Amino acid sequence: MKKLTIGSIQKCKGVRKLVMITAYDALFARLLSESSDILLVGDSLNMSFGGNSDTLSSTMDQMIYHTQAVCKGAPETFVITDMPFGTYCDEKTALENAIRVYRETPSDAVKIEGGADKAHLVRHLTSNGIAVCGHIGLLPQAFRAEGGYKVKGKTEHEALQLISDAQAIQEAGAFILVIEGVKADVATRVAQSVSIPVIGIGAGNGVDGQVLVFSDMLGLYEPFVPKFVKQYLNGAAIVKEAAKTYADEVENGEFPNENYIY
Repeated sequence: MKKLTIGSIQKCKGVRKLVMITAYDALFARLLSESSDILLVGDSLNMSFGGNSDTLSSTMDQMIYHTQAVCKGAPETFVITDMPFGTYCDEKTALENAIRVYRETPSDAVKIEGGADKAHLVRHLTSNGIAVCGHIGLLPQAFRAEGGYKVKGKTEHEALQLISDAQAIQEAGAFILVIEGVKADVATRVAQSVSIPVIGIGAGNGVDGQVLVFSDMLGLYEPFVPKFVKQYLNGAAIVKEAAKTYADEVENGEFPNENYIY
């Protein structure tokens, strides 16, 4: 599949649904790239890959390291890198860190969380040659400030704010937008209010595409399964079964047999 560009991604709006999946390493990037329009190097790696309880302790060094690996594994796939917590609190810091991503990796864009309040940051980045993916709705990096992970769009006031956020991020120059943890009917209204693609996660089917964390999608992450996640594979059980079979064969001397020796 030919690598998409920003222009071709935007042309998918109203034509076909976009497929985005997270990836953190070259191995899974290679496996997932055949089915993905976009790979997101999400700061969710801090949880499923790093074993932490949230995303907040992710660093630029980590994101750059994992982005380098993903780009090596999927050189023909459009890649977006999450900007971790605390790396875009002002225009100067945001640009310095985004420039690091561009200089040290082949990543095609960066993603930052926030609505109208972050539009000035999006504008500053895009005016300096950085492609930006926005992220509105439930913001994992803000969960402490909001007292937990809360679904958005439950009131008309929240719905109108989300629409305003999406329009502000678009006007600031973002080429695509992720909307997370939002009532499905409201997410549909948001997608209809802007001309850029809106990618949903826990936001229903009325948007322009979907993104899932690969370890959730493959059933590899056991501590918690969000309501919006469909597991397309019972990955954890399959891996455990394979490891147990290997252990049994090692213990009883069955492996390696004559087929696996020099």
